[in-house]
Amino acid sequence: MRRIKDLLRLHHELGRGQREIARCLQIAQSTVHDYLRRAHRAGLSWPLPEGIADDRKLEAALFPGGQTAAPNRQSLPDFVSVENQLRSHRNLTLLLLWQEYHEANPEGYSYSRFCVLYRRWKRKQDVVLRQDHKAGEKLFVDWGGDHLSIYDPDTGSPWYAPIFVASLGASSYTYAEATRDQQLPSWIGAHVRTFESMGGCPRFTVPDNTKTAVTRACRYDPDLNPTYQAFAVHYGIGILPARPYKPRDKAVVESNVQVVQRWILAALRHRKFFSLAEANAAIRELLVVLNHRPFKKRSGNRASRFQEFDKPALQPLPATPYELGEWCKARINIDYHCVFDKNFYSVPYTLVQETVEIRSTPTTVEIFHQGQRVASHPRSPATDKTITNHEHRPKSHQAHLEWTPSRMVNWAATIGPHTAQLFQRILEDKPHPEMGYRSCLGVIRLSTLYSSARMEAAADLALQAGACRYQSIKSILQNGLDQQPKPSPISLSTPPTQHDNLRGPQYFTAKETTCSNNQ
Repeated sequence: MRRIKDLLRLHHELGRGQREIARCLQIAQSTVHDYLRRAHRAGLSWPLPEGIADDRKLEAALFPGGQTAAPNRQSLPDFVSVENQLRSHRNLTLLLLWQEYHEANPEGYSYSRFCVLYRRWKRKQDVVLRQDHKAGEKLFVDWGGDHLSIYDPDTGSPWYAPIFVASLGASSYTYAEATRDQQLPSWIGAHVRTFESMGGCPRFTVPDNTKTAVTRACRYDPDLNPTYQAFAVHYGIGILPARPYKPRDKAVVESNVQVVQRWILAALRHRKFFSLAEANAAIRELLVVLNHRPFKKRSGNRASRFQEFDKPALQPLPATPYELGEWCKARINIDYHCVFDKNFYSVPYTLVQETVEIRSTPTTVEIFHQGQRVASHPRSPATDKTITNHEHRPKSHQAHLEWTPSRMVNWAATIGPHTAQLFQRILEDKPHPEMGYRSCLGVIRLSTLYSSARMEAAADLALQAGACRYQSIKSILQNGLDQQPKPSPISLSTPPTQHDNLRGPQYFTAKETTCSNNQ
């Protein structure tokens, strides 16, 4: 009756036409025409007479003889089928469904009326899922509130295993397992096993704001745990954390956590487990029963709806499962190495003093700078080891390390034999050949300043003098000693010098004869 009163007010007081009234009240123009015709027949206008202001009297005046408003001439579409199709195909729209309905029923409802009736029907449905979830779209994950007791086989003392629960949105299909703890390795491992159990992965996971998923909670821009983010990238999924303190954002898993606690943990209350494997074997048996329990308020069960809706829409699993990697930050030292797990790993030398992120697995150490991987090394099981990629060094460092003793001697031989002999003497005179590298490299640098002839002459002079050092070669070349004429050698055939003060051998012979006679 309220709508009929608005119709009479718009027509008589504001002078609106039938089409405009139909748009304002969202009813058909034929209905507006029918109501105006009945009001004219009953002699009613606006404002209404005081005698029929009551709704029952107005209805009696407009619909004499116990008649009511004209019923819908069309039967309602099959909205149950519409709902199931929307759930099973995430790209399906109401417009396409209406077009298919209109082809089968040309005289049926318009698109706008079809949408109004569908939403009205949906509001009246007594459904368990309060959110509109598309097939294979979201997996809701959470830790259960209760724990499962696991007893140590040696001491008999119990420890408490948390329960991980995951549920798909469209079918409410549930997976659960007991874990060692609620730390990151258990969190990631439970996700991997969930995807393997379901035979695929959804488009999104919806966790709460646990630290294993979200490092900094925020309603609008949460910071995801780097390892959890890397896990999502590996499987090609997205992460949509629930808003802080908004458990209804993941109502599916919240209700199924309670279901798991009631139908699995409660059923296992009399059993005593001595290992996680034993406990999870029992949980898997009861999960099959749980997922095949029929729904009370709709047809089917979790398993049947999973096979019908979610499983065909799941994304395929990658070729290899995710390998857990832990993340940390480090600063690059001036020797272009960073410290991780008491070892030293190299990065390109241009990143000296930069902050990088390190992702480590049991076999690999990957180093990232501003989201880009800049180095990857096999993880060393030992400690105090230096793992270096030769390409990460500057060109000067690479050249320095390429100078071996044999290479230095071979290079010196290109100048001349004396230079080669000089290098060999320098390296041999040191307790370790590496201690002579700098002297040899210094001589090599001198060869860029002086000619090969002078280098060879300086090497010869140094060998004769026994001064096989860099500073000696440098002094010889700087002072031009290599260019001075060599002293003539003394000839042993030259006769001795004659002088009155010099006594010859005959003097000593005569001296010996005199001494013998005196005796």
